[in-house]
Amino acid sequence: MIRDDIKAAQIAAMKAGDKDTRNAVSLIQAAIKNRDIEARTGKAPDDDEALVVEVLQKMVKQRRESIEMYEKGGRQELADAEKTEVAVIERFLPAQLSEADTTAAIEAIKTELGATGMKDMGRVMAELKARHASELDMSKASGLVKAALS
Repeated sequence: MIRDDIKAAQIAAMKAGDKDTRNAVSLIQAAIKNRDIEARTGKAPDDDEALVVEVLQKMVKQRRESIEMYEKGGRQELADAEKTEVAVIERFLPAQLSEADTTAAIEAIKTELGATGMKDMGRVMAELKARHASELDMSKASGLVKAALS
């Protein structure tokens, strides 16, 4: 379970004196705890792993945006710190599908649903997310779905 891996990584980082990893793992745990609190007020998540993966993917996306902004602003030391956090966070994410595998999954769903054009994009994206949310960056998948349907 990803939560157990995160907890074990924090303990290992504390024992090793690895401040960067310890800090990144603490941020991960805080984000997951916040998401757990949000989930209490709404619909309970169907799958705990999916909830944790969603949080981790969101954290990676935020940090990549920050890296881009820091590099444009000439703040390389801040960009490097964010890159370190991304590397730690990505250790806990499931392996991502390659572009070829993603395209194959899109084609299979497109055929299965009988999708023919852009009007079917919502249905294809919903099915893709239902089947492969933890293995895909949905923003990149969106571009591939558009290409497949046009």
